[in-house]
Amino acid sequence: MEKQQSVDAGAGLSCPLPISDYKNVLLAHGGGGRLSQQMIQKMFVSQFQNEFLGQLHDGAIVTMNGARLAFSTDSYVINPIFFPGGDIGTLAVNGTVNDLAMCGAVPMYLSAAFIIEEGFEMDELWRVVISMQEAAKRAGVQLVTGDTKVVDKGKGDKIFINTSGIGVIENDVDINPKNARPGDKIILSGTIAAHGIAIMSVREGLEFKTRVESDCAPLNDLVKEMFGASKRIHVLRDPTRGGVATALNEIAESANVGIMIHENRIPIADEVSGACEILGFDPLYVANEGKLLAFVDPAHSERVLSVMQSHPLGKNAVVIGEVTAANPRSVLMRSRIGGTRVVDMLSGEQLPRIC
Repeated sequence: MEKQQSVDAGAGLSCPLPISDYKNVLLAHGGGGRLSQQMIQKMFVSQFQNEFLGQLHDGAIVTMNGARLAFSTDSYVINPIFFPGGDIGTLAVNGTVNDLAMCGAVPMYLSAAFIIEEGFEMDELWRVVISMQEAAKRAGVQLVTGDTKVVDKGKGDKIFINTSGIGVIENDVDINPKNARPGDKIILSGTIAAHGIAIMSVREGLEFKTRVESDCAPLNDLVKEMFGASKRIHVLRDPTRGGVATALNEIAESANVGIMIHENRIPIADEVSGACEILGFDPLYVANEGKLLAFVDPAHSERVLSVMQSHPLGKNAVVIGEVTAANPRSVLMRSRIGGTRVVDMLSGEQLPRIC
């Protein structure tokens, strides 16, 4: 009894997660859904809480000597490391560039840390490095510092990469998930779910009539054009892990608003739609790596949409819904047949190790 009392007295020693249900970390805890959110909030945010972390943005927004900066970090453990439309190197660069862009920043500098398994082929490592160099050049960023570590054979999975990035935010730009407000139009930059299906096709050896390629791409140039059309863009988000549905739910909760989307407006390529149907996936929850959601003042939505549609990465952009005052912290979808259903956040994981 005395031993139990001494443990209970220790500050911060009791785990805030329901460990009776989850005594071990699951793949689903890394899937971007409800379990990920619970672990992040209860395990990490609760212990490291501060005004910057509390934003729960794609990156931290800080001010230094009068300059507003965005700082973001991400790790990439995708399997397989080479896939149609890209590889772990292009993904690592584009993913962090996009996180900075979703903060409204102009990405400037990246770091990269490589955790390499003993026995990984040098030719494949070189291929990844060249991909990163080409992706950085395309995005207009510089890789300025990094690190390498090698782990024992069998203690890793070929290669994991962490990238961090810094970008500069103009003073008249204010992007934050809490800024969504009733009346905002929600614009999706193009067709969804291609990245997840491309990974699944390689991982499982599936062959479709039409080759499905990842949409992996840097979105900072598209965002620059959007800001050129209007600064009255309130929220930006790239719907990666957990897809469009998870991103919309996170924004609805952050801003305490309702969201209504329309099923018949959501663009999806026929081959991707068919693959999702065969595999039993809902494309709203499948990861994307080159798409964005924009919440825009309704008076400016048409001009932003027009600029997006004139850009190669936004040619299929469309307004998929709007923010409402009704049903706060919920996402609803009007179906093709006129009914309405709740689009909730997944608890588990459709496709683990997707990025």
